[in-house]
Amino acid sequence: MFTLDRVVPWGRSFDEYRSMFALTETDLSRTIVGCGDGPANFNAEATWRGMSVVSCDPIYRYGAVQLRDRIAATSQEILDQTQQNTGEFVWEVFRSVEELRQVRMAAMNDFLADYPSGRRDRRYVDAELPSLPFEDLSFDLALSSHFLFLYTTQLGDSFHLDSIREMCRVAREVRIFPLLSLGSEPSPLVEPITTHFRREGFELLIEEVPYEFQRGGN
Repeated sequence: MFTLDRVVPWGRSFDEYRSMFALTETDLSRTIVGCGDGPANFNAEATWRGMSVVSCDPIYRYGAVQLRDRIAATSQEILDQTQQNTGEFVWEVFRSVEELRQVRMAAMNDFLADYPSGRRDRRYVDAELPSLPFEDLSFDLALSSHFLFLYTTQLGDSFHLDSIREMCRVAREVRIFPLLSLGSEPSPLVEPITTHFRREGFELLIEEVPYEFQRGGN
């Protein structure tokens, strides 16, 4: 089973974000905050397209050279585990582990090229859930990619509750992908957390999206 004992930097591409979160052109015209974006190139390409995106992650306290070294130190572990557990994935978005490596490394290199200027412009903010340095409803849409629920065991239920509540504080709408934990198993936290927030009066929807890499992850 694919597993990690810590959160690791592994960046997705702009096109993956668009598919994972079923982002329409209207969505992309809204103000967006990415929570735990890591070295994804979503912010870089969104900015190039004239969109308004702020990314938050504690790794943004480090410089570009340190992040490049960290990516180099952890990427092979992720690829090796993917190769050892190919049955957990649907090989349509990517046709092979090598293609996965190429796409993800290209995305992370785009991030690294954009990072110094984005950091100066406060598009990359050193901040982490469950406490974000933004006013209430500062954004239209908050996104969490491959962090909440994916690290179910490592983060625990209280962290998830506090983090989702914080995302709901700073944004009018929250989208989280995937609802699986590592190992491509449904996260056992989804049901109790959705029940909890429905009781608090939130509207929750689980919707199918046009992206499936982890098997059942769409």
